[in-house]
Amino acid sequence: MTPTALDIFARVIRFHPDGSMLDDEFRMTDGLEGWQLATFHAETDEDVHADHWEIHHSADELVCCLSGAMRLYLRAQQPDDEEEMVALTSGTGCIVPRGRWHRIELDGPTDLMSVTLPHGSRLERRTA
Repeated sequence: MTPTALDIFARVIRFHPDGSMLDDEFRMTDGLEGWQLATFHAETDEDVHADHWEIHHSADELVCCLSGAMRLYLRAQQPDDEEEMVALTSGTGCIVPRGRWHRIELDGPTDLMSVTLPHGSRLERRTA
């Protein structure tokens, strides 16, 4: 393989269990093997499905703010608990524990990066 520059905002990088890496189109579907690194630019909350909760059952997720600012919300785990919010600014990140519902809201245009195992990921519309 000849090394070439990759547009990390247009493709994802998949890390396979055998140690190989592949750039690929972005998909969050079952049946994908290995870890996925995805980097993208978001202009509005619609770009990050702020009206949905997301969960990854197979692994933790690293969510990073590369530029701009955003808020990462973790859904309450018990009925009487409050949502948790982590403010992320340029160069910061947060590890979302495996099996924890979460969502993002932007403070303005933001570049984000996430790293997780996409297998078993789900979205659920936010009701409140």
